[in-house]
Amino acid sequence: MQISTTLSRPRIRRLPAAKYMSTVKYALEDYLAKDYRYPFYCSLKVLQRCDSSCIFCNVWRHPAPDMPTSKLLKVIDNIANSSVILLSLEGGEPLLRKDIGEVLEYIRSKPLYLLFTSSGKQFDKRPMKEYAQYIDFLHISIDEGHRNLDLYESLPEFVSWGPIVCTQIVVMKQYLPDLEEKIRKCYSAGAKAVVMPACHIPDTPDFVPDVETFRSEVMRLKRKYPRTIITSDKYLRTLDMQHGCNAASIIVDSDGCLYYPCRTLMEKSIDLSEESLIKFLDSDSAKICRDRMKQCEINCHWYQYFATESFVSLRTGLSSLSPYLTDII
Repeated sequence: MQISTTLSRPRIRRLPAAKYMSTVKYALEDYLAKDYRYPFYCSLKVLQRCDSSCIFCNVWRHPAPDMPTSKLLKVIDNIANSSVILLSLEGGEPLLRKDIGEVLEYIRSKPLYLLFTSSGKQFDKRPMKEYAQYIDFLHISIDEGHRNLDLYESLPEFVSWGPIVCTQIVVMKQYLPDLEEKIRKCYSAGAKAVVMPACHIPDTPDFVPDVETFRSEVMRLKRKYPRTIITSDKYLRTLDMQHGCNAASIIVDSDGCLYYPCRTLMEKSIDLSEESLIKFLDSDSAKICRDRMKQCEINCHWYQYFATESFVSLRTGLSSLSPYLTDII
């Protein structure tokens, strides 16, 4: 079957040269120490509220008050002054924050690439074309859990806003046969897709698909629809391994506190509105956390932790970046 798309592709913007230099410095220190002390990716949960009630998620089951704007901006400052180069704003649903426009504009002034994740259900209630000028990567969660499959038809419009658009597809075992049609629509619209299996987290049923079947299907679709699926080959290979993650990425909760070494272990450390992230990462207590992570026997399939493993070596990093090469050049 001949598949093609004529839509123009966005280009990844350039950050200040000093940021790239500091990122290389931190990466080199990690390499020499054989330790993932300095993360390059941070997921910031800007609120604990959601307009969806996905059966594979528990965020909406435990709502909490929003972090004040002033505190949130302090957290962002702390992250911007660290090794992190890619900041992902998540929730819940970030568009439910009344100050989200101010927050997006503030992040744009920082030496960070901004990834923004939304279910898209609030797009018609917010000035998304204005917001899009502050966003580098717009991730839209579209799957059966979010009950918003109709948004696949709007992908060409979303792509026209400017950011690199990527659908975020959580695959429950009963919906794996429907994955190809979703990927085909992404390819035709000039959007990308990150495909991940449903995680089995507390307070949720087990919807994890058969690992080998899931892996084979995603690999097949990666070949059929080139430069569309950004899920890395290494991530797919590690799904049935005992351990496949590290501290190269971090998660900050909606109260400003850092989960460390990871979200799965449910342990919080410092409040990033009050304490330096870099100083904490250099501490003995942080090293103890990372050592414990290396010994973890929970095969949680948490995409963020397993996938960032693919970017921390030259060999796997170049392979994982290949879907973005036309956006970089």
